[in-house]
Amino acid sequence: MAINDSTATGVDQQVPRIADESVTRKVAVAALVGTALEWYDFFLFTTAAALVFNAQYFVSDDPFVAAMSSFATLAVGFVARPIGGFIFGSLGDKVGRKKILMVTIVGIGVVTGLIGLLPNYMTIGVAAPIILVALRILQGLAVGGEWSGAVIIAVENAPVAKRARYAALPQIGSPIGTILSSGGFFGMLYLVGQTNFDAWGWRIPFVAAIPLLAISLWIRSRLSESPEFEALMEAGETEHAPIRGVLKNSWRQILVGMCSALLGIGGFYLITSFVVFYGTKVLKMPYETLLLGSLLAAVFEIFVLIWAGRMGEKYGASKVILWGGVASALVAVPVFLAINTANPVLVIGAMIIGVATLSIPYAVSGTALTALFATRVRYTGVAITSNSAGVISGFIPLIATALVAASGNSFWPGAIILLVVSVLTALSGLVLPALSIEEEGMKH
Repeated sequence: MAINDSTATGVDQQVPRIADESVTRKVAVAALVGTALEWYDFFLFTTAAALVFNAQYFVSDDPFVAAMSSFATLAVGFVARPIGGFIFGSLGDKVGRKKILMVTIVGIGVVTGLIGLLPNYMTIGVAAPIILVALRILQGLAVGGEWSGAVIIAVENAPVAKRARYAALPQIGSPIGTILSSGGFFGMLYLVGQTNFDAWGWRIPFVAAIPLLAISLWIRSRLSESPEFEALMEAGETEHAPIRGVLKNSWRQILVGMCSALLGIGGFYLITSFVVFYGTKVLKMPYETLLLGSLLAAVFEIFVLIWAGRMGEKYGASKVILWGGVASALVAVPVFLAINTANPVLVIGAMIIGVATLSIPYAVSGTALTALFATRVRYTGVAITSNSAGVISGFIPLIATALVAASGNSFWPGAIILLVVSVLTALSGLVLPALSIEEEGMKH
């Protein structure tokens, strides 16, 4: 049985939903643009960790050692994300969603541009990886408050019955970010060649984050603040200690919410970042093929997210999460069997299928997570939950790489990890309705 809104970490004021969906659409699109830049910046680092950071900043005679060092830096950013979630989530529940979203997007864009300008190990020695790790931590802190705020402001500006539809729009920022980042790397490889790409070409997509930031800031400045939060502010009922309230009263929601988000985040990094490494270093496939696979998978993902968002609106987010997890579990082994053939067509097809199935629960994860927490502590709760799932996800490429090395370059560790993560997400879909806030017109 779903819990009532008033029992979820304190009494929450019921606020009438806005009727003008033109406002809803503008807010959702503005949130989408911001999340697209967020994921563009974050996926640039993910792809670069597999392609160039192991050679530019982590020099080693053993390619697996260099790759693991590079993926460890990737993981460090995820460790920083819950800290950012605590900081920005708490502030978002105190001072407003819009203000915090302006701060986080600036942090993400500026750090990404600085990474593109950072000298490599051969130029400044050990200072290079140290500074890279520091920048990655700052990026992780900013990302910790970005996605959760964007999804929340879209949801809180939407009619209850159409939450899933509008909550799916910021999720499209993920494939758009992938298309821009993978497309940027793919384009630079094509234009300047492998040698120049390794030397300097990889930096161009990072530096391009600065003009993209300016565009995102202009669009995001036109966001409307959440009417639910504004009502709490006017009534003087905002939460003064949201972190304590969430951790004390909603730890079950956090655990189940983490599992529901795990496939969409961790599974994605497995199918993209780890597969790019495995394909280039173990299967000796060209960079271009793997980047093209990531690019095409992201294109298909957009349509899957739109469709799955509508399914969430029609049947409820928990059902979409359940069956999306089941679908991903069923294809886990076949996907990695196809990848292991090193046949370009099969590899690209497997990446598309793998990303498409894991994107089904990802489409509605924003709807599911926001329904777990009352308005007063929603930013904090969603930020902690999604970023805790992100911590685990950030270590998945590292774990997969270590297990592949230990197993003699076998593909089985990747398949098993995807299967386990898929099952955990599917099981969370069974539990979510009992922990979600009950609102009229909302299907869980």
